[in-house]
Amino acid sequence: MTKIDIFSGFLGAGKTTLIKKLLKEALDASKVVLIENEFGEIGIDGGFLKEAGVEIKEMNSGCICCSLVGDFGSSLKEVIETYHPERILIEPSGVGKLSDVMKAVQNVDTDAEVELNSAVVVVDANKCKMYAKNFGEFFLNQIEHAGTIILSRTADISESKLNTALGIIREHNDKATVITTPWEELDGKKILETIENAKDLEAELMAEVAKLHDEHEHHHHHDHDEHCHHDHDEHEHHHDHDEHCHHDHDEHEHHHHDHDEHEHHHDHDEHEHHHGHGDDCTCGCHDHDHHHHHADDIFASWGFETPTAYTKTELEHILEELEDEKKYGSILRAKGMVPAGDGTWLNFDYVPGEGNVRTGAAEVTGKICVIGAQLNEDNLKTLFNK
Repeated sequence: MTKIDIFSGFLGAGKTTLIKKLLKEALDASKVVLIENEFGEIGIDGGFLKEAGVEIKEMNSGCICCSLVGDFGSSLKEVIETYHPERILIEPSGVGKLSDVMKAVQNVDTDAEVELNSAVVVVDANKCKMYAKNFGEFFLNQIEHAGTIILSRTADISESKLNTALGIIREHNDKATVITTPWEELDGKKILETIENAKDLEAELMAEVAKLHDEHEHHHHHDHDEHCHHDHDEHEHHHDHDEHCHHDHDEHEHHHHDHDEHEHHHDHDEHEHHHGHGDDCTCGCHDHDHHHHHADDIFASWGFETPTAYTKTELEHILEELEDEKKYGSILRAKGMVPAGDGTWLNFDYVPGEGNVRTGAAEVTGKICVIGAQLNEDNLKTLFNK
């Protein structure tokens, strides 16, 4: 029997840190396979986890929720039948929908005995409110389908902010086990035990996912039959099937799925990113009731490999610059590993309002990746090119 554990979480929440803690303190890494999926073409996390001795299969062709039927399913089957692991850890793209990942696990085509053991979501307590407001379709989907929710960065958070995060979580999932204690105060075995104890809820959630999937398929086919053969010159607005029916729309139709046409006005109070959309916005970036978008509709990634050396001071300046949303876009995550020029290497991480640069292990070449919405790639290139 192969247990499958999904460790989801929005960009920069701390999924990789949690996995490393569990591998070190609670799991026998020699019997574990990690499948991770990066959003974008430059795989970063694989480098951070190599030292844990885990077989890593990176799939960098796109967001996990956009490659479920093909690449993800076949890769999962290949891992199971090749390595016969006792446990598979799946770390999806931070902008994927947990319900899609769970459905893919449920549908994997293999003769091996497999069970979804857990669906865990890591939530950055400091950014819960901001992400729920601006990227609800993706962020809240993860919360809604989790059996265990582990809050990160709670050591220095105020009680009021922590309670706000808990309120958002409970509004969308009142059954999941929630861990609020700072990770450094908990042993990995205790965290794993908590995750394992939520198995009954996982079965219930899986049933709900299957039901939602079937309803979505029925809804899609119904809309498709009703609308796909209509003449769109009469200014009809069929948002329900934008993803599935690619029509030549009349110039008078206004389909707000093209985010290049939106101006995003941001307010840096608590680093909340207010995207300036009205109540009737149909873009889906913060309306979790519209379950029709893929991550590729909203988010973009930019990155490159480089042998160029950066000093710690230079990287810290770059991460500070990424706060300028008018210049670089709405940056949700930046990370990388680069040579320092003195024989050492530096790893860096960025989420809104928080950057970190630290010493890391040498890599075969430097890698840099930036993820966000409305990215200005020209300005990013200038920023990173010294």
